[in-house]
Amino acid sequence: MSEASEKVLGINELPLFPLQLVLLPNEVLPLHIFEPRYRQMLDDIELRRNLFGIAYFDEDGGITGRPPVGSVGCAAEIREKSLLPDGRSNIVTAGVIRFRVLEYLDTGTPYLTCAVEFFEDDLENPDDLEPIADEVFDLFERIAKAAFKLSGSRGTFPEIPRTDPERLSFLVTAAFNLDDDVKTKLAEITSTKERLTKLRSLLLQAVDKMEANAEIIKAAQTNGHSKKKIDY
Repeated sequence: MSEASEKVLGINELPLFPLQLVLLPNEVLPLHIFEPRYRQMLDDIELRRNLFGIAYFDEDGGITGRPPVGSVGCAAEIREKSLLPDGRSNIVTAGVIRFRVLEYLDTGTPYLTCAVEFFEDDLENPDDLEPIADEVFDLFERIAKAAFKLSGSRGTFPEIPRTDPERLSFLVTAAFNLDDDVKTKLAEITSTKERLTKLRSLLLQAVDKMEANAEIIKAAQTNGHSKKKIDY
């Protein structure tokens, strides 16, 4: 049993915090809690391992006011909590494990609660994952370096574990600038190899353009002009 599975052992329901973002396992997410219903949620989950669910919800396209049954979300664990004098809180959470919303429960609380099914990636041969994991790592490193050049910042390369393909796939998905619907589709995949394959395709589409733009910026900074135009 994985460490993530151990953290949710025996849990079959979660308070749900719908947000217009996609949280992934091992991703760190700071949140500012100000609504009374979510203040209560924080108090309630102190006795439940400090876990709650985050699921993507597009408020503009929603009809029911909540993510539909079948949606994929991620359990979030509170790592830090700072209570403000007026009752608001600043918290730092980390994604633990993905879940599917099975049904919504009537618990009498002002926040949503749902029955959930937790899941992780299927077991795969590490020898099949290593080559593509290395390729994704190298592509992402190139993109990160190009992004630093474009922003004019030296920056710090994200801590991406090259030797842990599943974790690598989630952290690259979280760090790369992807649309939420693309992130959601990647989160729904239960094959690490398939997710890495799709990430490789996305990174390949972006890396050459970003590196070319970074070189144009570098040339402009050294020469004061460039004959090429930046292609966004």
